Amino acid sequence: MSLDAPPVQYLNLDPQLYVRDDVFQQERRDIFARSWQFMGPARAVAEAGQYLAIDIAGTPVFAIRGRDGALRGFKNVCRHRGAKLLADGVGSCGLIVCPYHKWSFADTGRLVQAPWYGKDPAIIPEDWPLEAVQIDEWRGLLFASLDPSQSLLEQLGALPDELADEPMENYTATDTATVSFDANWKIYTDNFVEGYHIPGTHPSFYAAIEFEAFETTAHDGYVKMTAPPKPGLFYRGKWLWMWPNWTLSLFDGGMNVSRINPTSTHHTDQQYHFFFADTSAEAAETRAKSVDGTLAVVKEDYTICAETHRNYAAGAYTSGPLSGYHEKGVQYFQTRVSQALGRG
Repeated sequence: MSLDAPPVQYLNLDPQLYVRDDVFQQERRDIFARSWQFMGPARAVAEAGQYLAIDIAGTPVFAIRGRDGALRGFKNVCRHRGAKLLADGVGSCGLIVCPYHKWSFADTGRLVQAPWYGKDPAIIPEDWPLEAVQIDEWRGLLFASLDPSQSLLEQLGALPDELADEPMENYTATDTATVSFDANWKIYTDNFVEGYHIPGTHPSFYAAIEFEAFETTAHDGYVKMTAPPKPGLFYRGKWLWMWPNWTLSLFDGGMNVSRINPTSTHHTDQQYHFFFADTSAEAAETRAKSVDGTLAVVKEDYTICAETHRNYAAGAYTSGPLSGYHEKGVQYFQTRVSQALGRG
């Protein structure tokens, strides 16, 4: 008689964890505020006055290069009445001026002026600096965290070894895209970290890879998916997802990096940055093929994710079994979520 334990049958997460607003608020506190979030290319803030502003699950933040050369991060929120200071994306400024009541802040976060405020009582600038957030860089990529529970390198886990031979610093950011869908961020992440859905959801992509050789493995801090590409596919055959919500996929001579950012329980934005080694005009068609091809593939996922979300919200679904072969990434992601939320 074999003494080997039978394999564990994992079940999908309780569908109510995807559609309850109280769970989303806990995720904002215990996952998104405590983790490092990909912002974009570090080169976007290379010069004094340059900034990059993003949203982290509803909390606006920005990184800015000071005139003293230091890189700092702040909540993108005026200390007066809570208005948003800078528009999302990249830009350049001297003073950071609130569009609401014209309070201005230095690139150090110090309050410079509160015009027309009055002197009864007078404002004390030292009492009202911008609220700081943590900023860090890794291999040309910029990250922010509201209240990190660990260092960026600790969160990355084994990823630096996985990408040690990839010349990421030689790639230049060329294109961005934001795509949105009406589904919980975890439903889309469940979808991203497995290739099981490819034959049904992505028929053209299925035809462009050796699907029988598709493999998913879970590692410290990330999930790796690989499959031999057939001639003509712009992908190199390796796709990575990193805890808690960012991805990196490889092209010939480049990569894309995305962040899966929830804006509510029921809506998610996916923000893409595309990086290439060859940014010449002659390579424009090749770059466009990779950008357009990526967006075409991911948009095929959004319909099924939105339909799945509606089934969860309606109470029409109870947790089903996860494949021990194809859905190892789902098991890893859902385990991390459960641990972060203190749900076993």
